[in-house]
Amino acid sequence: MGEGLDAMPGTREKLEQLREALAQAAEPAGASGVAKRAAKGIPSVRERVRALLDPGSFLEIGAMARQPGNPNAMYGDGVVTGRGLIDGRPVVVIAHDQTVYGGTAGEMFGRKVENALRFAFDKACPVVAINDSGGARIQDAVASLAWFAKMSRRQERLSGFVPQVSIMLGKCAAGAVYGPVNTDVLVATENSYMFVTGPEVIKAVTGEDVSMEELGGAHNQVRNGTIHHVSSTEEEAFAWARAYLSFLPSSCLEQPPIVNPGLEPETTVTDRELDSIIPDSDREGYDMHEILLRIFDDGDFHEIRSGTAQNLITGFTRVDGRPVGVVANQPLVLGGAIDAKCSDKATHFIRLCDAFGLPLVFVADTPGVLPGIEEERNGVIVRGGRVFRAIIEATVPIINLVVRKSYGGAYGFMACKQIGADVSFAWPTARIAVIGAESAVDLIGRKQLQQVPEDQRPAVREAMIDHYNATVATPWVAAERGYIDAVIEPSQTRLEIRHALRLLREKEQSVEPNPRKHSLFPV
Repeated sequence: MGEGLDAMPGTREKLEQLREALAQAAEPAGASGVAKRAAKGIPSVRERVRALLDPGSFLEIGAMARQPGNPNAMYGDGVVTGRGLIDGRPVVVIAHDQTVYGGTAGEMFGRKVENALRFAFDKACPVVAINDSGGARIQDAVASLAWFAKMSRRQERLSGFVPQVSIMLGKCAAGAVYGPVNTDVLVATENSYMFVTGPEVIKAVTGEDVSMEELGGAHNQVRNGTIHHVSSTEEEAFAWARAYLSFLPSSCLEQPPIVNPGLEPETTVTDRELDSIIPDSDREGYDMHEILLRIFDDGDFHEIRSGTAQNLITGFTRVDGRPVGVVANQPLVLGGAIDAKCSDKATHFIRLCDAFGLPLVFVADTPGVLPGIEEERNGVIVRGGRVFRAIIEATVPIINLVVRKSYGGAYGFMACKQIGADVSFAWPTARIAVIGAESAVDLIGRKQLQQVPEDQRPAVREAMIDHYNATVATPWVAAERGYIDAVIEPSQTRLEIRHALRLLREKEQSVEPNPRKHSLFPV
């Protein structure tokens, strides 16, 4: 009996066992994993996590999890999970370790991720996922697929409840693509890529030769609208994600963080620059960013999806220290016209802001919907229709500002008062009408122009256009009939928006009783 007790390991031995196990868990793939990373020039998964989080705040959970019944199984099972802080606020982190089974999903991988997502739901805190995965683990067969499905169900519960951010730092393939695209935003480094089916499989099945860059490179995917932002380096990607979270509450149960309220309570020199920012000619373009930098706090603007559908700008800024979402036309691209791609961009952003309680400010300068057979084929009707529905269903405060053109269906697309704006402003330079003057004259003035001598038609046409702009497409007609609330001086815009949102801060949405389960989006 005594000999048996003496043979049992003591405290010192147990501590040594623990230290050895922790060292192995910290680098499960050993020297080969280190060499693999060195060859690629990338940091370890835990170095990535620490670079994302506030210094010293990371608490790893499940580091010693591994496949049961397999003495050679590697710790971690290809994923690192835990909790930490970003700007002092708690977040859950999930990070793929591509040196362990290629970061593929197996049973213990799935259990760890599901537990992390459950914790995020129970504690109402954001989730940041660092993606570098080959997808489902072939060796685990149906177990891998089953855990992908379970992770998807858990992720859906978080959607719209807490912010979810995906950061893609390498491969994102097969089943691994569906998690990131179901988060709020996906930011990637420029040398990363994502696809459902890899080049080898495509070659074997279809005979097509395609490179990984062509198939799913970050720059291609950002143009497709799949990725929301491309960064040059991992550090820039982490900074973008941190900045994104700085505009959002930790969950829909909280208010977004307030930063430096009450600054510049009077009209400034920068405000007065707005009085001359709109060109006199309707045909002349200008950069909408120059307006956005002047009508919000401190010129701080965090753009979302800047790499696609650049005729529409979406992003976060602040008004009196409080975060808001901005949707604005960009006259430098397609004249600011609405198309199918920018419709998807707007719908996603409107619903994102509404989910987390951020007021919306729409800044309109658009000639209407982009005409053409290609746009009709692209489904501009259905995709544009979703924007109308997203605005109507939104419950957050909405401000509409028309700085120049607001024609046709784009009048509703940019949240006119009748669709959903709580307050609608217009500058004196605004033109609100069914169509622009040139098109209107060509349609309704055709017979009149035909009766004019041919050599006089250009001059008469210009006169008719001037008359239309002066009497029909003006903000005064809309203001007289109550379709807009006020025509304001451009230099007063920042303060007017601030005042309006202050009044709307306690907005409550009155909803008529409706027995339906839910509405149906145009698809």
